[in-house]
Amino acid sequence: MTTPDQQKINQASNAKRTTPKVTWDDSQMQSSYANVVNAVSSREEFTLFFGTNQTWNATDKELAVHLSNRIMLNPHAAKRLLTLLAAVMAEHEKRYGPVNIEPTAVKKPEPTAMNN
Repeated sequence: MTTPDQQKINQASNAKRTTPKVTWDDSQMQSSYANVVNAVSSREEFTLFFGTNQTWNATDKELAVHLSNRIMLNPHAAKRLLTLLAAVMAEHEKRYGPVNIEPTAVKKPEPTAMNN
């Protein structure tokens, strides 16, 4: 059995662990699409670069990427982002199957009777 003092300590401890309510204000939010991302870091921050691949031919030796957004994060926010993305990706792959990011060779169509 817990004493009243232990109950107060437990309540105070539980109150400290309570997650605060977050209100998301999207009144000034902008949306953009990216199919390319790159990242660099220093001791103080992580910088993420987002853009779109402008190259139509996958066999080109050079890619043209239009950078549209740069996001700077402190290391703590970057670590939280890493954790969040890992959890969201795991849920996505659980629902829809694995996401393959390995480069694949572009296959030429098999010859058919129509194009022989």
